Amino acid sequence: MTTPSRRDLANAIRFLAIDAVQAANSGHPGMPMGMADIAEVLWNDYLRHNPSNPDWFNRDHFVLSNGHGSMLQYALLHLSGYDLPIEELKRFRQLHSKTPGHPENFMTPGIETTTGPLGQGFANSVGMALAEKLLAQRFNKPGHAVVDSRTWVFMGDGCLMEGISHEAASLAGTWGLHKLVAFWDDNHISIDGNTDGWFTDDTPKRFEAYGWNVVRGVDGHDADSIKAAIEQALKSTDKPTLICCRTTIGFGSPNKAGKESSHGAALGKDEVAATRAALNWKYGEFEIPQDIYDGWRKRDHAGEEKAWNKLFDEYTKQFPELAAELTRRSRGQLPDGFVKAADEYIAKLQADGLTIASRKASQMAIETFAPLLPELIGGSADLAHSNLTLWKGSKSVATDDPNANYVYYGVREFGMTAISNGLGLHECFIPYDATFLVFSDYARNAVRMSALMGAHAIHVYTHDSIGLGEDGPTHQPIEHMASLRYIPHNDVWRPCDAVESAACWKAAIVRSDGPSCLIFSRQNLAHQQRSAQQVADIERGGYVLKDSVGAPELIIMATGSEVGLAMDAAKQLGDKVRVVSLPSTTVFDRQDPSYRESVLPKACRKRVAIEAGVTDFWRKYVGLDGAVIGIDEFGASAPAEQLFPYFGFTVEKVVEAARSL
Repeated sequence: MTTPSRRDLANAIRFLAIDAVQAANSGHPGMPMGMADIAEVLWNDYLRHNPSNPDWFNRDHFVLSNGHGSMLQYALLHLSGYDLPIEELKRFRQLHSKTPGHPENFMTPGIETTTGPLGQGFANSVGMALAEKLLAQRFNKPGHAVVDSRTWVFMGDGCLMEGISHEAASLAGTWGLHKLVAFWDDNHISIDGNTDGWFTDDTPKRFEAYGWNVVRGVDGHDADSIKAAIEQALKSTDKPTLICCRTTIGFGSPNKAGKESSHGAALGKDEVAATRAALNWKYGEFEIPQDIYDGWRKRDHAGEEKAWNKLFDEYTKQFPELAAELTRRSRGQLPDGFVKAADEYIAKLQADGLTIASRKASQMAIETFAPLLPELIGGSADLAHSNLTLWKGSKSVATDDPNANYVYYGVREFGMTAISNGLGLHECFIPYDATFLVFSDYARNAVRMSALMGAHAIHVYTHDSIGLGEDGPTHQPIEHMASLRYIPHNDVWRPCDAVESAACWKAAIVRSDGPSCLIFSRQNLAHQQRSAQQVADIERGGYVLKDSVGAPELIIMATGSEVGLAMDAAKQLGDKVRVVSLPSTTVFDRQDPSYRESVLPKACRKRVAIEAGVTDFWRKYVGLDGAVIGIDEFGASAPAEQLFPYFGFTVEKVVEAARSL
């Protein structure tokens, strides 16, 4: 049997991609055809992974930022021996297949992150590389480099055109993430055609300015050139590396190579046949001969993991406490006693009865919880002293401190959030990031990706309403809370006092299958009296804060700063009024029907909702015949104590609305 050449191995990628896209009559064959030679060298000669154990702790992380070329990754996984049989490739882009249109981390073994929105995969990879750096600083000992993995990322022209690439690349250079290697698929083609008319940046100089090691002029179709570039990247000890690979999109297609026609559509039956002839691929549709499989599976991946396991066993004997901590964190387990300690702190806050801004209460919660959670890593987009995300034990990740745990992100909300996602996906960290709520707009697509992927990330947003005050409508969020609540699987919390603030932090930390958005005020919020059961019910997202005498004839519901207003209004409306605090409508909606009925009984139709945000969201709770006191216009520049009455947030307005029902 003839030993297949490197080009033969790469052509297996090309034709699996060609055939899958053709079968689906949908997809992007051009990028897999163009990057196949790069992928073959990387995966067969350098990438540390184990197809039989995709979650091996010390594996390298591979990220396909240009995720539209997903068939490249699916072909790689199949050929390398992952649990992705050829039948799944034949079902590319079909319902419930393991080969969706863009890579999804929860669908396919071996996929590290969900990619597709261009540039975000690259930013995720920066978070993963930062995680590796910090874990190595914390856990590695001389002769025992138990954290020793690399992050490899493929990206295209589109990823580099997206502004998030600037935000993430700048930070990667600042942090010196030398185990991050990015391959730029420089093919000069995007959907609209040749990029000469809209992408003329000097990309190598741009990355050199960020502090990257740049390898220029790599022939992306020559294995020796690719290997030499990777070897150069491996020598870097203080900088991430960009490898600039000149490629031809649709490589091998006689009539579509180098053209946008190969980018986002099947080649067509005739062109598929012509490409087979041009590349001397003698096999049929989805046919991979055994010698090609053997060529892809000749490395002893299991042996590599076995060697690491032996190293870790020795490490465990010499450093048992560190080994136990690393093992616990890699499994996503919280420290013993955390929940008990958190509950005790929340109970103490209830007893203390503090009246403070919820952003300050948030900082107090971080001060209390962070010493118990070495995996907690936080940061802010240049607003640490406003978001109050710094705590006494904060140590910058830009240092080599083994306990580094704080990220100064600078003014980079989108990049910050996507990097947080990468930290959350790489085992061992619970990340939080922060900015003003109004700037969640900059971050929103990365928040959406948090929810789609189930990343354990905590997004902190302060200055939650017109209560921000004098900065005016450019900085006063109106529609933002509703927008975040409409993201599926995204838990949104807006606490009304210090107790609810600590409770929502606990809930966000304990939740491991998705993100939480914690929304805090600038202004002081009055403490609310509660029983122990009411304190416990905070974590259910909504609860009765003040009950009526007998069945309620009127229900007032509110969140955040408006809960105090609801309580004041209830005093004037008599003893048949129930006040409901709804710190998280998303969590409340997941409760069982009987609990939701006990809080918001259907029999009580007279309902008022109060929140300093858009009103339409609340119709699901008050009905068309209920009243909503909110704000459906942009705010104004004035002190907060003037703005709330100006926009109708007064006891009189609530009482008037209630009595009109």
